[in-house]
Amino acid sequence: MLLENKNAIIYGAGGSIGGGVARTFAQEGATVFLAGRTHKTLDQVAEDITAAGGRAEVAVVDALDEQSVDEHARAVVAQAGTIDVSLNLITRGDVQGIPLADMTTADFTRAITTGIMTNFITARAAARHMIEQGSGVILALNSGSAHGSPMMGSTGPADAAIDTLIRNLAVEVGPHGVRVLGLWAAGVPETLTPEKLAAVNGDMRLDDAALQGLLDRLAEMRILRRSPRLAEIAATAAFLASDQAAAITGSFVNVTGMFPS
Repeated sequence: MLLENKNAIIYGAGGSIGGGVARTFAQEGATVFLAGRTHKTLDQVAEDITAAGGRAEVAVVDALDEQSVDEHARAVVAQAGTIDVSLNLITRGDVQGIPLADMTTADFTRAITTGIMTNFITARAAARHMIEQGSGVILALNSGSAHGSPMMGSTGPADAAIDTLIRNLAVEVGPHGVRVLGLWAAGVPETLTPEKLAAVNGDMRLDDAALQGLLDRLAEMRILRRSPRLAEIAATAAFLASDQAAAITGSFVNVTGMFPS
């Protein structure tokens, strides 16, 4: 198993991608520490993991609260001995579908501020313990939209901030045996619902048929003419977190099926 005897904290583990990654990490042998703000969704993921023979712990943690994150990280180390993997998957409040010239400052800055703050807070907490233990992997995920994505609103700048944080942190902690890297993933079919799309783009009100049409269009945009599946993204994250990827740091792996925009 790729992650046997590893301890992994997953922030936002109650979400679609977070839950999928957590289940895969557990299948690969990790003890997963599920962190998020909603106990009910975290408990469901934990129940799935334990029912399949895995190990999961649940904690309500606000990943924008420095004290909460730091205390949780210390508690994990006290219980498990190490933090081997830290992955941040919390939502940022992105706003898309509005020209930048028409966006409000609040809509533009929300995802940037939330994304960079939570990734910094959780990565810093993990890095402090990983530096002391001389090993560990810090992972991030965004859509890979940092290089120019029209009508993507706050998403591109938010992605760019996280990309830069990951690369700079990797250089600083690499000499201590800690790897820092990420994944680019976007438009994952299992994670898209009309409600989630409307929350990001208020003009996108889709019924089931329209949603399927959107998914079909997204698939046609991919180089392989198909969208990446949640299981594929989770498997990639598990590989990157494992010792088999020990030479990879300071970069993002493109799991979008497209050239980064």
